[in-house]
Amino acid sequence: MCATIFSCRILKSTLAPDIRYFKSNNTHIKTILILAANPTNTSRLRLDEEVREIHTALQRAKNRSLFEIVTRWATRVEDLHRALLEYQPTIVHFCGHGDGNNGLALENNFGQVQLVSTQALARLFGLYQDTISCVFLNACYSKDQAEAIHQHIDYVVGMNRAIGDVAAIKFATGFYDALGAGLLIEECFAVGCTLLDLQGIPEDLTPVLKARRRRNQREITTNLQNVIPGKSFKDDSMGDDYKVGQNRSVSIGGNVTGSAILSGDRNVANIQFQPVSLPAPESVDIRAELNALHEAIALLESPDRRKIENAFADAQEEVNKPKPDKDEVGKAFLRAFDYAKRAEGFAFIVEKLKPHLTKTTAWLGKNWHKLLSIVGLGI
Repeated sequence: MCATIFSCRILKSTLAPDIRYFKSNNTHIKTILILAANPTNTSRLRLDEEVREIHTALQRAKNRSLFEIVTRWATRVEDLHRALLEYQPTIVHFCGHGDGNNGLALENNFGQVQLVSTQALARLFGLYQDTISCVFLNACYSKDQAEAIHQHIDYVVGMNRAIGDVAAIKFATGFYDALGAGLLIEECFAVGCTLLDLQGIPEDLTPVLKARRRRNQREITTNLQNVIPGKSFKDDSMGDDYKVGQNRSVSIGGNVTGSAILSGDRNVANIQFQPVSLPAPESVDIRAELNALHEAIALLESPDRRKIENAFADAQEEVNKPKPDKDEVGKAFLRAFDYAKRAEGFAFIVEKLKPHLTKTTAWLGKNWHKLLSIVGLGI
C-alpha cells in the first residue's frame, strides 16, 4: 500500500464476492464498509488476507452482533460513490495503493489505475459527515488524504510513509480486535500500533490518527506508540469518555517527556515526543555525519535514488566550502530525506539515522530542528 504504487505490499490477492456479516435486528448496528482495490497494473497485494483478518477479528469479538461488514472488491470510482449511498456506513476502510499527493488508486472500467484526488475524496466524504464516524486508509502515503478528509470526518487513519503488507494487515487486525472489544477509536489505534511493536515489526510509527470530538470543539492530532488502553492520557476537561494515548509527531501521549501547550481558539494541544539534547555545534564533525547519513540511506531501494544522490552531492559540495551556508545544507538534507522516507524500508533504518541526524541538526542550528521529526525526535 504505497505512494510508489508499483512497488509496495507485494504478493497476490484474490477476488471474492461482496460479503456481509454480523447482521442482526439491533438498530445500533455499525456498518463497516471495506473497499479493496488492486489494479492490474500495480503490484499485487494481500488484500484478501487483510479482509479475512478483519472479519475474523470481529467475528470472535464479544460485541460481534453490533457490526455488519460489507466488502466491495475491485473498487471503481462509481463503486465508491454508490457504496456510500447504499450502505450508509459508520466506518469506511480502504485497502490498496496510495500515491501520495496524487490520491488513492482505484480501478477504471478496464481494471487499471484510476487515481482519485485528495480534494475529490475530501469533498465526497464531506457529504456523509453525519453518518460516517471513521475512515481508515490502509494505503501508503495516505496521510494527505487523511488530513483532508478530517475536515469533515471526526476520525481518520492514514499512513505517513510506505507500509508493508504484513504491517498493514497486523495493524488492521489489532485495530478491529480492539473495536470488537468495545474500545474507543483512539484506543483501537493504540492497540494496532502496539501490536506492530509486539510483533517486532518496525513500522509502528507509520500509522497516524486524526481525531476530533465535535461536541467539545477540541481537535487532537495523534500518532500513538506503545500505549496500553487504560494507561492513556486523559484531559479531564474533555470528559471521562475521551482518552488519547501517546502521539508520535505532534501529539498527546502517555509516557512522554516534554511540555503541553494550549493555544488558539480551538485549543490544539501539542506534545513533543522522545526529546533529545543536542551537542554543541562546534563539537560536530559535519563531514563525518554527512557520510554516515549517506551510507545509511544508501541501504534503501528507492525509485528516487538519483534525486537522493543529487541532494547529498549538493550538501557535500556546500559543506566543503570554507564558509558553508548552513541553510543550503539544510535544504539539501530536507530534499534527500523527503525522497528517502518514501522508500518502503525507511522504517528499518530510523534507529541508525537518529544519532547522526541529531548531531547534524545541532550543527545546522535551530532553524533546522524540524529535521528531527523525520526520525521521531524533538527538542
